[in-house]
Amino acid sequence: MRVLLLSVTAGFGHHATAKAVSDQFKACGAVVETIDVYEVINRFIKEAIDKGYLFSSKHTKELYRLFYSLAENSGQSYWSGAFQPINLINDLGAKKFARCIEDFEPDVIICTHIFAAQLVDELKRRELVSVPCYGICTDYTLHPFWEDVPRIEYVVIASELLTHRCVQRGVGRDRLLPLGIPVHPKFNDPLSREDAAAALGIDPSRPTILLMGGSMGYANHQKTLETLSEIGKDFQFLVVCGNNKKSQSQLGHFAEEYTGRCTICVYGFVDNVDVMMSASDCIITKPGGLTVSEALARHLPMLLVDPIPGHEERNVEFLLNNGMAMAVTKTFPVDEAVYNLFTNPGRIENIRKVMALVAHPDATEKLVAHVLSHGTPERETFIPEMPAE
Repeated sequence: MRVLLLSVTAGFGHHATAKAVSDQFKACGAVVETIDVYEVINRFIKEAIDKGYLFSSKHTKELYRLFYSLAENSGQSYWSGAFQPINLINDLGAKKFARCIEDFEPDVIICTHIFAAQLVDELKRRELVSVPCYGICTDYTLHPFWEDVPRIEYVVIASELLTHRCVQRGVGRDRLLPLGIPVHPKFNDPLSREDAAAALGIDPSRPTILLMGGSMGYANHQKTLETLSEIGKDFQFLVVCGNNKKSQSQLGHFAEEYTGRCTICVYGFVDNVDVMMSASDCIITKPGGLTVSEALARHLPMLLVDPIPGHEERNVEFLLNNGMAMAVTKTFPVDEAVYNLFTNPGRIENIRKVMALVAHPDATEKLVAHVLSHGTPERETFIPEMPAE
């Protein structure tokens, strides 16, 4: 089978999801190509979308929240009489991208971003593409406009608990695949706390907190560390700075000069988050869809901070309403949240039990199995045997 994965740069999670799916397909013998849609259409457009997303979600939050809410509540119908840049870009780039798809000759297309799905939907409308297409919604909600791509055969959603909302928004139940957000298959591999701690060189008997701020490291970790170190427990902190070199350097100096009872380990961009999560008691993080899914797979309680308006706020709602996280706010600061969590001995275990019911650590394997079982019959492809439910 030949699989074409389409992603968009805006946010790291879409590419990470594409890579997880790609790796699993390759393990099954498929030929896989992953493409950033707007890098093919126009690199200047790619840069504009990427930087525009980062800027608007960080510096113009209220405006971003307003537009997201309007789109979420009304879909494309709200914008039908307005100028829509994405539709214009897709219209101008449709033929060029159709040639790209034709050159690869895929048996199936998988989109990890709604913009990519909108482009494929337009190509299908023009009858320039006919192969089946899957769309993956990478948050614990249904992003705006997924209801407006009717030619995308299947829409993968984060949880069966979202099915009712998706149907209300106009996505047919027969198109929904509540398999979970695909994460790397290693998050489905058992790893004990003791083995994880040994791999990291930390003490498995001490309370351990993982701090993450997204791939770009947007978080004031130093202030958080200073606050939490005053609680009076001998915490071990695993601090992941992502691609933020400046933050990593500053925190490295802070850790070297720190003389308190806690232990502070500082990292940049890492590829062993699964190990860190297995060694930790909780995670303090922005509620990005991929990080949330990885934490769920590891049954790791979450303390959620500084959500991006729109989709990350919906992630917070989903997690709080289902008893799997705590939200850090101005009136419920991070030290109070941590104190609350660690002072109640049964709280962490109760959260882990709920997570075990909701998590989909095998989402990637199940998605690949579904695609292969619905694949092109004339191509001989190994289909992995899935464990019994």
